[in-house]
Amino acid sequence: MMVGQGLQGRRAAVAGWCLYDWAMSAFNTVIGTFVFSVYFTKGVSADPNQGTADWGLMLGLSGLAVAVLSPVLGAIADRGGPAKPWLAACTAIAVVGSAMLWFVRPLPDYALLALVVVGVASVAFELSYVFYNALLNRVAPPSHIGRVSGWGWGVGYLGGLGSLILCLVLLIQAEQPLFGLLGTEESQPVRATAVLVAVWYGLFALPLFLLVPDRAAVPGVPMGQAVAQGLATLWKTLKGLKAYGNVLRYLVASALWRDGINTITAFGGIFAGVLFGMDQGQLILFAILLNVAAGLGAIGFAWLDDLLGSKPTLVVSIVGLFLSGVALLAIGTPWWGWAPVLDLPVGAFTPEQQWVLVFGLVLGCFFGPAQAAARSMMARLAPPGMETEFFGLFALTGRAVGLLGPLAYGLAVEAFDTQRAGMATVLVLFAAGLAILLTVKEPRRG
Repeated sequence: MMVGQGLQGRRAAVAGWCLYDWAMSAFNTVIGTFVFSVYFTKGVSADPNQGTADWGLMLGLSGLAVAVLSPVLGAIADRGGPAKPWLAACTAIAVVGSAMLWFVRPLPDYALLALVVVGVASVAFELSYVFYNALLNRVAPPSHIGRVSGWGWGVGYLGGLGSLILCLVLLIQAEQPLFGLLGTEESQPVRATAVLVAVWYGLFALPLFLLVPDRAAVPGVPMGQAVAQGLATLWKTLKGLKAYGNVLRYLVASALWRDGINTITAFGGIFAGVLFGMDQGQLILFAILLNVAAGLGAIGFAWLDDLLGSKPTLVVSIVGLFLSGVALLAIGTPWWGWAPVLDLPVGAFTPEQQWVLVFGLVLGCFFGPAQAAARSMMARLAPPGMETEFFGLFALTGRAVGLLGPLAYGLAVEAFDTQRAGMATVLVLFAAGLAILLTVKEPRRG
C-alpha cells in the first residue's frame, strides 16, 4: 500500500498495527463463522436448529460479559497509561482458547465444552478490540485515520482469506490432512483448524507488540489507584453522557448496525450450510470469496472515508448491507421466481447456492467499509486523552445491544424452524441503525 506524506516515519507502526487485524481475523472467520460454528451445529449438537439456538445464547452471554468489562477496562487503562499489556493478556486467552477446541469431538457430550471455551475466548477476543482500536491514534495522524482504519480492516479480511486457504489446503480437502500427521476420523481435520487459528493468531500478533508505540505510563500511579480512578472516571463519563448527545446517538446507531454485522458473521456459515446445504468445502470457498470482497471493499472505501467523511461512507455501506441482505433472504422463495438460473464456473454449486455466492460477495463489499468507517468516526469523536474509555463505551453499547442480535436470531429460528426468520432480524438492526445515524453530526476533519 502507498503511504501518504502524513505517515512518514510511521510505516513500521502502521504495518504492525494492521497485521494485528490480520492475526485476529483467523479467529473470527474460522471459528466464529465458517468452520467451527458450522461443525458445532451440524456435527456436535444433536440437532442443527437447537445447536443454532445454543450458539446464539452463548454469543449473547459472552456479549453481556464484554458489555460489562469493556468500558471498565478501558477507563482503567486510560488512567494507567499503556494499552499493550492489556491487549497481550486478551490475546493470550483467545489463543489458548482456540487451541483447546481441538478436544471438542463430534458428539453431543462435548457441546457444553465447546460453548464454554468459545464463549471465554470470544470475550477475550472482543475485549482486545478496545485496546487495539485505542492505539489507532498512536499510529495515524488525524488526516489519515480513515485510511489506516480501512487498511486494517482490509488486511484483516485478507488475513481471514489466508487462514481459510490454509485450512482448505492443509486440512479440509487434503487427501492426507497435515501431510499425513492427522487422520480423518472424529472430524480431526475440522478440529485441527482451531489449532491452526491459535498458531496464526499468536504469530502475526507479535509485530504490533514490537513495532507500535504504546501510550506513556502514568508516573506514580500504581495499579490499585489506576483502578479506582478509572472506575470513578467511567462513572463520571456515564453520568455526563447527556452532554455528549451527538456521540451518544452515534454510539446507539453504530451498536445497532454493528450488531447486525456481528450476527451475520456469527450465523452466516450456519445460514448457508443449513438452509442451502453447503458442505464444508463449499463454505470455505464461499468464505474465501467473501473475504476477498470485504478486504477490497474496506481498502477501497478507506479513501472515500478521508475524502468525503465517515458518515457518507457509513450510509452507503449500511444501505448496501440492507439491500444485499434482503436478496439473500429472498433466494429460494416464491419471490425469487424472476431470477435466471446461473451457471457460474464455481464447481458443484446448485443454482440457489450460486445466487448465495453472488449476493454474499455484494454483502462482503460493504462489510469492511461499515466496520472501518465506524472505527474511524469513533476515533474522531473521542475526546483527546479518553480514547480507550470511549472505545470501551463503543464496545459497551455494541455489546449491550449485541445481546439482541444473536439471541433474536436463535430464538427466531427456534420459533419458526427456519434460518430465514433469523436473517430477517438482522435487517431490522440495519434499518434502525441507519435511521439514527442520519441524525448524527460528523465532526470536522483535521
